[in-house]
Amino acid sequence: MRNLLFVALIVTLAYAPRDPFATVHTQAGLISGTTSKDGSVHIFRGIPFAAPPIGARRWRAPQPLTPWSGIRKCDAFGPSPMQAKPVPFGVYTSEFLIPAQPISEDCLYLNVWTAATNPADRRAVLVYIYGGGFVSGGSACPIYDGEAMAKKGVVFVSINYRVGIFGFFSHPGLTAESGHNASGNYGLLDQIAALRWVKENIAAFGGDPSNVTIAGQSAGSMSVSCLVASPLAKGLFKKAIGESVASILNVPGFIQTPTLRQAEQQGAKVATQLNASDLNALRAIPADRLLTINIPRGPVIDGYVLPALPGEILREHHNNPVVLLTGWNDDDYFLGAPKNAQQFREQLKQQFGPSADSALLFYPATDDATALISQEHLNRDMLVGVQNYSWANLQSQNGRVFVYRFRRRPPATADFIKYGAFHTAEVPYAYGNLAFTNRPWEPIDHQLSAIMTSYWANFASTGDPNTSGDRNTSATPNTSRTPNTSRTPGTSSTPNTAAPSTSGTPSTLPHWPSYTLPTATTMILDESPHAASVPDKAALDWLIRWIAHSEK
Repeated sequence: MRNLLFVALIVTLAYAPRDPFATVHTQAGLISGTTSKDGSVHIFRGIPFAAPPIGARRWRAPQPLTPWSGIRKCDAFGPSPMQAKPVPFGVYTSEFLIPAQPISEDCLYLNVWTAATNPADRRAVLVYIYGGGFVSGGSACPIYDGEAMAKKGVVFVSINYRVGIFGFFSHPGLTAESGHNASGNYGLLDQIAALRWVKENIAAFGGDPSNVTIAGQSAGSMSVSCLVASPLAKGLFKKAIGESVASILNVPGFIQTPTLRQAEQQGAKVATQLNASDLNALRAIPADRLLTINIPRGPVIDGYVLPALPGEILREHHNNPVVLLTGWNDDDYFLGAPKNAQQFREQLKQQFGPSADSALLFYPATDDATALISQEHLNRDMLVGVQNYSWANLQSQNGRVFVYRFRRRPPATADFIKYGAFHTAEVPYAYGNLAFTNRPWEPIDHQLSAIMTSYWANFASTGDPNTSGDRNTSATPNTSRTPNTSRTPGTSSTPNTAAPSTSGTPSTLPHWPSYTLPTATTMILDESPHAASVPDKAALDWLIRWIAHSEK
């Protein structure tokens, strides 16, 4: 009898279905990962996609990996890019920030979440690029978790790229050695290298390399706009999602994209400040010391990665063709000490000169309360609104585009109430990660998140937020993840134990019309999602005319 049982066990094991993702073959070698608590999602964290940009590779384009033998464990996030240690500020509690450790120049790693059942599934791929003003951020932030989107049928990839002086530093010597007469856009080159890795490897994870969407928020959205404009990114993606900010216009006093010569001049001053006589000396400077250097950082019009300002490239129809989903939040502003009505009127005179009276028509200052609201709206519109609105307008002439305005004010207590629908507030909703944020969520928040994740996943699959096509989805709500139960000063005194956002598809989705001019129809994402014309359209049109006039 024992012999029969033994034989039966051997036969069962021999014919048991093999997990096709127990190990995955990448071009550099075999890797293994982990699975979600319910076993439905395979997760691979900390996959290297380029050689460590350290030593002589600092301020160089990402270099190829050295292949490894054996199976590399990819069960933990790789180091976040070199930056200051994360410290919560304002509304940005720990779930919006990178882990305290590890942080390193050796940071070129990415992560993959897949619910595919075998490599032949060929699911749509979404590659997420984080924000952080090009000086901070990393793919290990809790709000960038990819499990919920994987359960929506999308292979979710999050990537690291160099930030700050390590990712965006120009210098005449670096330009001369590059072989392309360019320097400064190393962070963008990292993103392009990661996208090439996706194209070459993602099929092994059940993804479709011919159906890739790039997505990002804040500096990540600016990156997306640059990638859409870059000839080096040709053929690496078909769709783009840009949330809150873009690099479309040079806005006086706000976002400026420098020329290579301007960036080189800044870099030469830094070298002098550091007493570095050549590139070897610069590369020998400890990373911690470089973090103390304060210069403007971000993409550069270098003639190689970026031949021109992305808005100009789109205007000339020289961009990489995409379908676009873009938008911004109601309270997408960063305002310092507010001014009273008289002070704000004086600000408008200094800012707009002879056009100040026209500015007051859109941003009135009849009393202090009104002036405060106008200051918030003007800051939002100059920093974010004109960028994404201009992008939508240009895209409507190049291809299809869908626009949103996020207006849901996340539930909050104490001082957090004042932030409203703040910059980054939409990210946990759009990617199904309310469970990782410590807020007193209400049922309506989970409903809105279910709608938004469906829109985002549908768009990644088909280029239309309204339809899912043949996308494989899980109809089971995602309840396997553990909510964030830590408490943060200023949040609810009760830990967030609400169920995670559902990954199931709502029975009906409010129809999201495509954006066209002159109607400028957008999707209002609030307690009751609906379509309407872009709020503040007249003010945005006026600002864009003023910006164009100021450039002359």
